[in-house]
Amino acid sequence: MAWEGSTRRSRLPKNWAQICKRIKRRDGYRCTNIFEVGGRCTQAGTDVDHIIPGDDHSDDNLRLLCSWCHARKSGQEGAAARHSNRVQTQRPTTPHPALED
Repeated sequence: MAWEGSTRRSRLPKNWAQICKRIKRRDGYRCTNIFEVGGRCTQAGTDVDHIIPGDDHSDDNLRLLCSWCHARKSGQEGAAARHSNRVQTQRPTTPHPALED
């Protein structure tokens, strides 16, 4: 489960339900994701997303996404976070034996 082991839910403001209703109404109950090719998602919006991850719950940092777009964005953010936490090692730069002089 996505919330398992997370403190995210406890950090949401007490009026999160009202904020979600306001964002859904503002975004017309439609997903606001714009794909790389320029088209907008046509699905119904179900999830209120933080544009910039963190604890900024202002309307400017919130948007409505469908569950597919939200899962995709969250997965990309998680992968980026895992990648940034990886220990970077440098491999030796020895040339291939066939290419040595």
